[in-house]
Amino acid sequence: MSDGIRVTGLQRSFGGIHALHDATFEAHPGSITALVGPNGAGKTTLMLTLATLLAPDAGEIRVAGFDPVTEAAQVRMRMGWMPDILGSWAALSVRTTLEITARMYHLGRRAAGERADELIDLVALGPHAEQPTRVLSRGQKQRLSLARALVHDPSVLLLDEPASGLDPAARIRLRLLLKKLAFDGKTILISSHVLSELDEVADAAVYLDEGRTATAEAVALAKERLRTWRIRAVNEDRLAATLAASEELAGRISTDNLGTLVAVAGEREAAALLTGLVAEGVEITSFAPAVGDLEHTFLDLSGGGA
Repeated sequence: MSDGIRVTGLQRSFGGIHALHDATFEAHPGSITALVGPNGAGKTTLMLTLATLLAPDAGEIRVAGFDPVTEAAQVRMRMGWMPDILGSWAALSVRTTLEITARMYHLGRRAAGERADELIDLVALGPHAEQPTRVLSRGQKQRLSLARALVHDPSVLLLDEPASGLDPAARIRLRLLLKKLAFDGKTILISSHVLSELDEVADAAVYLDEGRTATAEAVALAKERLRTWRIRAVNEDRLAATLAASEELAGRISTDNLGTLVAVAGEREAAALLTGLVAEGVEITSFAPAVGDLEHTFLDLSGGGA
């Protein structure tokens, strides 16, 4: 059986509100897939159906090869679920919380203790291991929530805003951990509103809007549309003059406090622009997209690309 996620024609309504109209996508083992969409797009509903907490009205889901509706227990043994906010047992320590969670997944007492120690080290909660969870900060609770999702070594991870509340160092550790988990073969689906962070970790994306996933054709077309690149040079005046001399770039050049901006169509045109600037003797110090791939594609799909 596949260890990934497969969703086909998923629909879910709440009375007269249609949260999911037609969600179709796949997430594969060894891959980190970003779930991207505006508020109200249906992301939380989709996550809850994958996590066996909501039954769909129509469509088909497979998580690790099992149906979350008819084989919920099988899915839960193979799936780690980290919601945006997960309550904790306020009076219990971090270590005890993880031990009890491990026992719920049928680990023996000794194995549960060993697993708790591993996870405390993995999410850097060692100094707080014996403290009650009520004293943890928002970021520390997020790390505990991630540890709980990993306690039974699942093959599929569903993560909803996992970096929320984390400080910069913890965000870096999370990014490295997720990449390692994917390298080890896990299927990871992440929902977040911070697209720049997703760009740093995701190797695939699902775009959801008004309960529908964007088609592969629509995504490919969005990636090829005009995209802004930021350019810096040793001599900014020389850069500006060289760009202004190009008739092809008329109307596509602007500036902000971080440098010169030029809208180009695709990476091939960007490469040609860079080659031309260097050939004209412009000493380029920075040449990169002004926004990440996910943000560019999301804005184009949602009609905000301009």
